[in-house]
Amino acid sequence: MILALLNKSFLRFVVIAGLVCISFLRPLQAKESITFTDVTDKTGITFKHTDGSSGKFYIMETVTAGLALFDYDNDGDIDIYFLNGAALKGTKYDKPPKNALYRNDGNFKFTDVTEQSGLGDTGFGLGVTAGDYDNDGDKDIYINNFGPNVLYRNNGDGTFSDVTKKAGVDNGNHVGAGTCFLDIDKDGDLDLYVARYIIFSYDEHKVMNIRGYLSYSAPVDYTHLSDSLYRNNGDGTFTDVSKVSGIGGHKGSGMGMVCVDYDNDGDTDIFVANDEMENYLFENDGTGKFEQVGLMAGVAYDFNGKYYGSMGVDCGDYDNDGLLDFYVTSFDRESATLYKNLGDGIFEDITSSIGAGKGTYENLTWGTGFADFDNDGDRDIFVAAGHLQPDIAKHSDHLTYRAINQLLMNTGDGKFVNITKTAGDGMKVKQCSRYAGFDDLDNDGDVDAVILNIRSKPTILRNDTVNNNHWIKIRLKGVKSNRDGIGAHVKVTAGGLVQLDEVHSGRGYQGHHGSRLYFGLGKNKMIEKIEVRWIGGGVDVLKNVKADQSITITEGKKTIQ
Repeated sequence: MILALLNKSFLRFVVIAGLVCISFLRPLQAKESITFTDVTDKTGITFKHTDGSSGKFYIMETVTAGLALFDYDNDGDIDIYFLNGAALKGTKYDKPPKNALYRNDGNFKFTDVTEQSGLGDTGFGLGVTAGDYDNDGDKDIYINNFGPNVLYRNNGDGTFSDVTKKAGVDNGNHVGAGTCFLDIDKDGDLDLYVARYIIFSYDEHKVMNIRGYLSYSAPVDYTHLSDSLYRNNGDGTFTDVSKVSGIGGHKGSGMGMVCVDYDNDGDTDIFVANDEMENYLFENDGTGKFEQVGLMAGVAYDFNGKYYGSMGVDCGDYDNDGLLDFYVTSFDRESATLYKNLGDGIFEDITSSIGAGKGTYENLTWGTGFADFDNDGDRDIFVAAGHLQPDIAKHSDHLTYRAINQLLMNTGDGKFVNITKTAGDGMKVKQCSRYAGFDDLDNDGDVDAVILNIRSKPTILRNDTVNNNHWIKIRLKGVKSNRDGIGAHVKVTAGGLVQLDEVHSGRGYQGHHGSRLYFGLGKNKMIEKIEVRWIGGGVDVLKNVKADQSITITEGKKTIQ
């Protein structure tokens, strides 16, 4: 055991030393920039978020909310579901705030279909995910609230039904956070992970005093719970397996999360970003039993052995080495962190050496995601920023409530450059942002962005990047495995470019995007091979696929739709 740890430590040292040397020897490659345009006012979206605040500084006000990007009506375009807060003690509204569903009508035009869909939940929304838990061909919604949670079953006709009681997944009266559907045991249906932030009651509410001004308390001031894991019984009901799975033995302040096969062993593991404590990485043994290996894997703390106020987390293969890496956002004066996957279950914090934290130290950061915004064959990073309370300037000489989100462009040689100032008017929007989701809203072949802003309207960013790069958009349809293909690995080979991605349900900061996979192909017009490794173990290979199209790959079939 001691020898193994010494070998792993030596491996980390060698990798870091090599990266530092490369950073001095190789200049950054010049690349075309990425351009985002703020089109919010043209979309028809009138949703405005509320945090339910009354001046009492309840901690849950600061951590709402996520959103979901998913195709609720199976018409081929991505719709938007915004979570909202609700009235907290001391607050009254003439009309209770509620969540909102907007149907995508094409060309960045959206229609509010909340009432007819039945998704206007009035709970205090925190986290949300989408997935076809009953394998009937349409995506269902699970909401992680402050208070009882809600599972909405998609009826397939544009409406949803509350099936929480029947399913047995209300999860009690807790302060929620991120949530994900995943197949923990490879049995072909989606199970459910539910993060829980703190135990809260109005009687035990705590407030901080900073420089003579009242402020929100920290999660360390409250008692923590373990998260919850529910196994899908296949009949519309779920069983709580938190204890027997190993998840229940670890209390934490979970916020963002992502479920991912980080060790390429064919089963889905779980990364939970914990606020002001070590992060958790639950390794799956393939049967739905988990071991918490965050410390051994190198993702519990940063390079200096410090824990941060972790907020959101996403995964992506930023350097195209066939291994999925993690990016974690954090509190102000704490850089976001990129953990490079070294293989053999080991990660290394290489944030500073590759420029992956530029622009994140000065602000509190929340939502994040890997996406190839310029279709050049490598994944860039978007980071949403904003602080906790409007009068934060009274508490600090350098902080502001509203902040500019950050865009880090992948240079293609394993490094990042912050291009926020030159990436269009969409990156000049100054708001207090929380969740950031990414998908191709207008189906033109590039990835757009939707950001939920606390106490304000959202931001809708159209990708107006101009270049001659090619792309492929892939949707999976499981047969033996779950219908959405969640947990499947997809490898795309085009020219000398080999890329890996995975289908997720829930990611970033307490929200959902990524049901469809996007691969930028650079100048390659033809894909030599697409390989799909399904979560149940099956493998499908397609060859000689033309670029610049959207395709559906059905498990067990060697053709595309």
